[in-house]
Amino acid sequence: MSSPRIRTARAEDLATMSAWAAAEGWNPGLEDAVPFHGADPEGFFLAEVGGAPVACISVVNHAPDLAFLGFYICREDYRGQGIGMALWTHAMAHAGARTVGLDGVAAQQANYARSGFVKFGMTRRMAGHLEGRGDAAIRAVAEADHPQILAWDRAACGYDRAAFLTGWLAAIPSRRSLIAPGARAFVTIRRCREGGKIGPVVAPDPDTGLCLIRAALADLPADPVVIDITPDSPLGPVLESLGFTETFAAARMYRGPAPQGDGRQLAIASMELG
Repeated sequence: MSSPRIRTARAEDLATMSAWAAAEGWNPGLEDAVPFHGADPEGFFLAEVGGAPVACISVVNHAPDLAFLGFYICREDYRGQGIGMALWTHAMAHAGARTVGLDGVAAQQANYARSGFVKFGMTRRMAGHLEGRGDAAIRAVAEADHPQILAWDRAACGYDRAAFLTGWLAAIPSRRSLIAPGARAFVTIRRCREGGKIGPVVAPDPDTGLCLIRAALADLPADPVVIDITPDSPLGPVLESLGFTETFAAARMYRGPAPQGDGRQLAIASMELG
């Protein structure tokens, strides 16, 4: 077999990457491509053999000190041939000296550890059914809210991801964001191939987080509801009390110093971009 050709993925290539993610059971959002690619247009990569894409990965540089790795997929008929490792090495160079985070499936955690990644905790995917409920203290995000939301998110995550979040907050038919100004809290909900996903959830406590989640569902109903909660998130017991169950878990791992947030990020935006 000839060596794969590795190139930077274009915006239109994310349709292929999303289709592969769906085939892996990841249930991507219906319109994730624009905010994902806009976060770092140079951070998505494809490996091609004979002109056809066979593997993909993303290493999105969110900030001068933090990148996030995702979309690491190789077509089954091309696995075990060194293509994935060649693509990994190429993509990791894009991060430079940044800390790199990822949410790793169990089968790959030992491989990630050999590449210098250290486990920080478990990102848990919770799924269930929940009625929407409006709240007078919660409203739709307006563009004028973006500076304060970016500041809240920076404090919650421990790093800046302005390029990604600005696109993520843009209201479209399949994605909405809401804000609780008095609580310095916000949430995003998006429709997926099956049901909807909610994240991030940035809030001072799980009760406020649940109010945001219910308000999001009142604005954009979805069933089932999927929420990827952060390691040790206090939102976990609340969701479990409402009948949510863990359907998947991934190890949150970092190569380099882990970012230190203020504990207000109760759920992540996505396992692809953090």
